[in-house]
Amino acid sequence: MTTEYALRLRNLIPGGAHTYSRGDDQYPSNAPAILERGKDAYVWDADGKKYLDYGMALRAVTLGYANDRVNKAAFAEMEKGVNLTRASTVELHAAEVITDLIPGADMVKFAKNGSNVTTAAIKIARAYTGRKYVCVPRQQPFFSFDDWFIGTTPMKKGIPEEHYSTTLVFDYNNIASLQACFDAHPGQIAAVILEPATTLMPCESGICPAARTTNVTCKEYDHAKPNFLQQVQALCNKDGAVFIIDEMITGFRWHLNGAQTYFDVQPDLSTFGKGMANGFAVAALVGKKELMSLGGIHEGGNERTFLVSTTHGAEMSGMGAFIETVRIYQEENVIDHLWKYGAKLFNGINDISRSLGLTDHFYMDGGYVSMNYMTKDADGKISMPYRTLFAQEMIKQGVLIPWIAPSFAHGQTELELTLKAVEKSLIIYKKALSEGIENYLVGPAVKPVFRQFN
Repeated sequence: MTTEYALRLRNLIPGGAHTYSRGDDQYPSNAPAILERGKDAYVWDADGKKYLDYGMALRAVTLGYANDRVNKAAFAEMEKGVNLTRASTVELHAAEVITDLIPGADMVKFAKNGSNVTTAAIKIARAYTGRKYVCVPRQQPFFSFDDWFIGTTPMKKGIPEEHYSTTLVFDYNNIASLQACFDAHPGQIAAVILEPATTLMPCESGICPAARTTNVTCKEYDHAKPNFLQQVQALCNKDGAVFIIDEMITGFRWHLNGAQTYFDVQPDLSTFGKGMANGFAVAALVGKKELMSLGGIHEGGNERTFLVSTTHGAEMSGMGAFIETVRIYQEENVIDHLWKYGAKLFNGINDISRSLGLTDHFYMDGGYVSMNYMTKDADGKISMPYRTLFAQEMIKQGVLIPWIAPSFAHGQTELELTLKAVEKSLIIYKKALSEGIENYLVGPAVKPVFRQFN
């Protein structure tokens, strides 16, 4: 049945899914080819098999699948008509919620996916500054499906060079490399866009100590000098470039007011999505009024900037889901749970690896709410085959773990199940190191999304 579903998907959908991160090449061969439903921290495939999930809809579900309160709020808006001829009252309410939530957010434009709002941010920056160049860090893999960014990846086919030649690449956590971009194009940099953190932190040591200390923000931690984000902001301010933080992944995970609050910066523009509506299709561009108003219609005599304009951008069901998601975060202290659960998982996995003598080959990296498992071969080199082997063995134990995105629905039961699965999987991992991975890995290794050839 799994093979049949995989073939049907491939025949009808390029890549077999509508997001490359869901493709067959991102999962071991024993992963479910198709999923039927999800509830709380679990998903079921079309054959009814249950898995504990850490993918959580590409990190978009932070409360848990099919949260009753969020679904009820979305359905209440559906019954009002879903999408009306003019702006809706829930659209206004949602705008008030997010601008109250995010410091420095005076105005908002909602959309249905992150790529649209990041591209809109770049457009505003260019319109505001009259400049053309934008800078992105090479260590952060994705900002938009639009040509201005995808052209900087190995997947350039179909994209004219002039569409991405004005996108410059620098190194995250290396302010000198960004300064070099400014020096090479004086007075021509419109914007710098970056994620505030991945598993790489904007701190001198590479890992913010606060990121492994629950309930302590970077702002509250005593740092010897400004962090990288603060350095980038200072450089942008000095040169007149727009400072953009992409919170598609970090938003509603690091801090309720954004990772920008956690790391003590206030960008000119910010983008949000994924977890802000617990899986409903909601993304947002927020920022200072002087920039955002360029997309308005009430500033008489000003040349117009065509910003985000989407029929479904403020679909009422999504707006209702967003508002209720924020309410649950506030009432239930969701962020605190994500930090505490993440700490237990992070340290528990490292403890198991240590007990098996695998710390040189398998370990956790990053902060408690932005962690990743690192896999190395017998020679100590980062290995995709060994990453695949670990994911394969976890699936055998009923855990789907392409990456780690804890949710509010992950609790003590899920933690214990996960750690038991990790121990069994790492025993196999250890055997593969000594006996050869070809004796344990079934099927091909997972591949990078951004590669030139299939």
